[in-house]
Amino acid sequence: MRRTPLLSLFCMSLLALAGCSAINIKLGRRVDLAKTPVTAMEVSLPKGPAIAPGQKAPLVATVTEPDGRVLLTEGEGKGKVRWKDLKVTATIVTADQKGNISLSRDPRVSDGKIGHVAVEIPSQPSVTAAELEVPFRYNVAFVSNFSGAAGSPGSSGSDGQPGSAGSSGSTDPNSPSPGGNGGNGTDGGNGGDGGPGGNAPAVLVQMTRQPGATPLLQISVSATSHRRLYLVDPAGGTLTVKADGGPGGPGGRGGRGGQGGAGGSGIPSGNSGSNGADGRSGDDGPTGRGGQITVAYDPSTQPYLDILHLSSRNGPSPTLREQPVAPLW
Repeated sequence: MRRTPLLSLFCMSLLALAGCSAINIKLGRRVDLAKTPVTAMEVSLPKGPAIAPGQKAPLVATVTEPDGRVLLTEGEGKGKVRWKDLKVTATIVTADQKGNISLSRDPRVSDGKIGHVAVEIPSQPSVTAAELEVPFRYNVAFVSNFSGAAGSPGSSGSDGQPGSAGSSGSTDPNSPSPGGNGGNGTDGGNGGDGGPGGNAPAVLVQMTRQPGATPLLQISVSATSHRRLYLVDPAGGTLTVKADGGPGGPGGRGGRGGQGGAGGSGIPSGNSGSNGADGRSGDDGPTGRGGQITVAYDPSTQPYLDILHLSSRNGPSPTLREQPVAPLW
């Protein structure tokens, strides 16, 4: 069977990766856990102990050898242990193959729960798995952006053509003749105008307090057919809602004028041609219209309205309306 070029390239890439891995182990940059005895293992979240919806955080695993020497994982740990030699099992959160965990943006996935991570060494099943509980936090700066799209950039103008060189005359003192004049360069083309920025849609924000002793705010932000949910701890958490008009596209660059042709040699020499004029740069496109932001907030959330940051640039001012809002999930 004939091997396709794409399959050959894929096989060569795998061989290169395997070769690099073996070289790193041979040079001591990495260790092979299948050949490195381990007595204990731990795992931690160095940038945390908790993560928020939509966030990603690196794990660091620590393994201890029989002589007490400690080895760390690659990546955030900047160590020699390869994550591909470990097995990471995650609950509520998700884990990738590079030692990172992440949490869904949807707060319903984590609300009232605690994540869990377990790290094992498949080649050494006798080593007790390292386990870690991952609490969730909601006191971060969330952003819900429904702003209009940026306008398209204007096209660049074409450069002018250079003028032709003048014909040569004679420089013989006994029979002189003048050189020809160089041709004029042509003008550069004008740049195109940038496209208009997109208009933002109308946005509805609903906010209510979640039942419980600790104040937590359930917030829904919806526009057109899209709806996003947030759970915000008012003790440090905020939500910025944007419905700004999209910026206009930048105008295209005007083309450069063509260079005048050189005058031909002779007695006297010909005159050089004039340079063409540069083209005019295009104008930036107009900014799109901001969307109308309407906030419907439950009376129980009135003390926490300052956690909302609303922006509808080039549009109407936001409208706030106090009314009963039932739990959003």
